Amino acid sequence: MPHVHGGQLVAQAFAKEGVTHVFTLCGGHIQHIYDGCLNEGIRVVDFRHEQAAGHAAEGWARATGKPGVALVTAGPGVTDAVTAVANAHRGGVPMILIGGQGPRFYSGMGSLQEMDHVTLMRSITKWSATVPETRRIPDFLAMAFRKATTGVPGPVFLEMPLDVLMLMEKSEDLTYPQDYRTHHVTGGDPEAINAAANALSKAKSPVAVVGTQWWWSPYKDAIEHFVDAYDLPVFLNGGARGALPPDDPRFFRLCRSKALANADVIVIFGTPWDFRLNYGQDIPATTTVIHVDLDGDVIGHNRGANVGIVGDTGLVMRQLAEAASRVSDGKWVHTVRGYETSRLHKMQADLNSDAMPIHPLRFSKELAAAIPANSTIVCDGGDIVGTAAKVVDVTRPGHWMDPGPLGTLGVGPSFAMAAKLARPDEPAFIIYGDGSFGLNGMEYEAAARQNIPFVGVMGNDAAWTQIRRGQAQIFGNDRLPATGLAYTRYDLMVEALGGHGEYVERPEDIRPAIERALESGKPALVNVKIGASSFRDGAISV
Repeated sequence: MPHVHGGQLVAQAFAKEGVTHVFTLCGGHIQHIYDGCLNEGIRVVDFRHEQAAGHAAEGWARATGKPGVALVTAGPGVTDAVTAVANAHRGGVPMILIGGQGPRFYSGMGSLQEMDHVTLMRSITKWSATVPETRRIPDFLAMAFRKATTGVPGPVFLEMPLDVLMLMEKSEDLTYPQDYRTHHVTGGDPEAINAAANALSKAKSPVAVVGTQWWWSPYKDAIEHFVDAYDLPVFLNGGARGALPPDDPRFFRLCRSKALANADVIVIFGTPWDFRLNYGQDIPATTTVIHVDLDGDVIGHNRGANVGIVGDTGLVMRQLAEAASRVSDGKWVHTVRGYETSRLHKMQADLNSDAMPIHPLRFSKELAAAIPANSTIVCDGGDIVGTAAKVVDVTRPGHWMDPGPLGTLGVGPSFAMAAKLARPDEPAFIIYGDGSFGLNGMEYEAAARQNIPFVGVMGNDAAWTQIRRGQAQIFGNDRLPATGLAYTRYDLMVEALGGHGEYVERPEDIRPAIERALESGKPALVNVKIGASSFRDGAISV
């Protein structure tokens, strides 16, 4: 090929990175990239909103461990994608967003959809830049992938003016970057490793909390050696869910607060002391804290760290396992199992409730029983997701996707479609709230049209319950504006968009409906009418 246009250069750079799918909503500024993708055999998957396309790029990264790519047009195309980029930024997820721009020779003259995208994106990306000329496209994309994946992962934004994508270059005149990023990661300082291993080896009641950074580590298998070496209770957070099988005797999920409050040593991997851990404020001052993170600025934030280790979660786990000298009698793990069993016992009546509308815990039990073990589970809701997360098992790494610490609702269809494309032989499920469905429910049309099946199972309580509960406690039951919904037949909407819909009012009908949804081979929604519950009273929603 003696001459190539800019869009072809973009696609060639994608192919070099192993990109097989890009996610988009069409726009005139970026059509040359589509043309290049066709030449490179890269599938262009389109959505009905740019936010959804951006979420799909994040979902691809969460499913595969590799950066996802989204393409959006200029102006509102870029602004619509801001929420998705912000979610990836807060969650530490690598993705590349390409945004169009008017031709450079019209810069500042008011061309269609012209605006300052680069400044807009700067605070929510690791890097935000404009590609200055066509021949620099390979170089800028090499930089983009390097910045997105090196250190703490995160999103990158590249603006590509229309003329940069349209202009032709001679292939022989171009420079294609080679060996432009390392796949090696940072290990812990030997002195810190020794201090941490010494504290853990002497501990009577150690606890580990493992967060999303584990998923990006090339040493993920080290968690097994670490847990064996120290025989300690482990709680998994975010993208680390699935790192241990549900039947591992050291895996726990119902008693984290109590275990942490009674621990003498806590090691926290790749997750901050944020609202999910009550900012570390419940941890006794006498507890020894070991904090491991790729970002040294996170260590000691909100809760001081007796030992701070800047490094990759998996590699540090391997180092700690090799330095271990702990002899465990198993009593502490047995004690924490007692905490877990006690909490589960208190849930039994509601898990088996025959009430109608259906109790959220019974909904969760039936959902858990119906989901095949190899399924990807996407969370898109508030209160019902918080309930189901205590019941639904995750059996494999990379098979649990929640919005992350930004708490962005509407990720469901995008994450599920990305997961299904990444693992076409495995089912993808969404645990849905009725409120969150309204944000990107139109993506069922995109999924049906492009034959990307998944199953959404909605806990429909006709309210934004996570917010409404606290609202009632503060202001009273007669002062509840903006948080009430209706028992709407969203399943009929999905049918109209080309999918499969079911409406369920009895608990015994949940599993058969889910099975039919799976068998339909279409994007599906099982809309389950549920009632109120006190299970999550006191849960933080701000």
